[in-house]
Amino acid sequence: MLENSTRTELSSLGEFGLIKHLTQHIEIKNPSSIKGVGDDAAVINYSEGDKVTLVTTDMLVEGVHFDLTYVPLKHLGYKSVVVNLSDIYAMNGQPKQITVSFALSNRFSLESIEELYAGMLMACEKYGVDLVGGDTTSSLSGLVISITAIGEGDKNKVVYRNTAKESDLLCVSGDLGGAYMGLQILEREKAVFKENPKIQPDLEGKDYILERQLKPEARRDIIKLFEALEMKPTSMIDVSDGLASEILHLCDQSQVGCELYEEKIPIDPQTYDTARQFNLDPTMCALSGGEDYELLFTISTSDYDKVKNQLDFTVIGHVTNKTAGANLVTKSGGSHPLQAQGWDALRKK
Repeated sequence: MLENSTRTELSSLGEFGLIKHLTQHIEIKNPSSIKGVGDDAAVINYSEGDKVTLVTTDMLVEGVHFDLTYVPLKHLGYKSVVVNLSDIYAMNGQPKQITVSFALSNRFSLESIEELYAGMLMACEKYGVDLVGGDTTSSLSGLVISITAIGEGDKNKVVYRNTAKESDLLCVSGDLGGAYMGLQILEREKAVFKENPKIQPDLEGKDYILERQLKPEARRDIIKLFEALEMKPTSMIDVSDGLASEILHLCDQSQVGCELYEEKIPIDPQTYDTARQFNLDPTMCALSGGEDYELLFTISTSDYDKVKNQLDFTVIGHVTNKTAGANLVTKSGGSHPLQAQGWDALRKK
């Protein structure tokens, strides 16, 4: 029997290319399935009321998404929950429950798994979420964590990726690139430790960016602020894979283009200075770094007055016609196509 000589490497597709390829022919058959694959969370309507159910899932794999050389298990547990909650907030919803499943090898003791679980419960306590179930199994290749988050949203307030409109303003919460620079610090100190285990880690003055990497927070406060300002974004996504990647997702899903202004991208001074110390371009760290878990969203120009004085919001560009493409306008005034070089789960960072 002849083997099929055609072989397509997964790396040629990338994470989102693979998802698109596998799901392009899926047909939604149940009326309760309002939104399936393609957004931060699925949207399901199980009731006759004004609420819909939001469901999202995420998997973290040792050696791909985290390195236990420098990631404390309690921090890992906390982060693994928060990254899922962020997807629910990115739909303008509220997380209510999670289920937790993990596979682990015999090198983990009961005490170490208790630490992991303690971090998860800490996140649940902070965000008012119930841990309602899950599963455990053995692993031959390290620790694997899979979490599903379940939330709810008002039918008329859920925000999708595919509803941005031409002339909308492109906005982001918080600042970007910090988590990536925190990772660079940790990787540097790991390399130093390998060379000489007697040298103590040099982490002084890097608290902010280290916390951005090890213990990120989901932007629940931004969702509350939208409600207080009586405004609804026209589209939204969380920044988990890098600003450039997320902008391109919004543009692709909404069939629009955009202009992103480099000078408007919010970067914390500690992130900026650390990038320079590593001979890295701070803008590229913000565009491609990932794991910031800020919210990227578009708003109608009529809502500009509501956000212009908000310290947590930065207007970084505007939406254009699809034919114009997605472009980065540099500080010098030049313009070139926006490129996504951020995190891809099918290749290691």
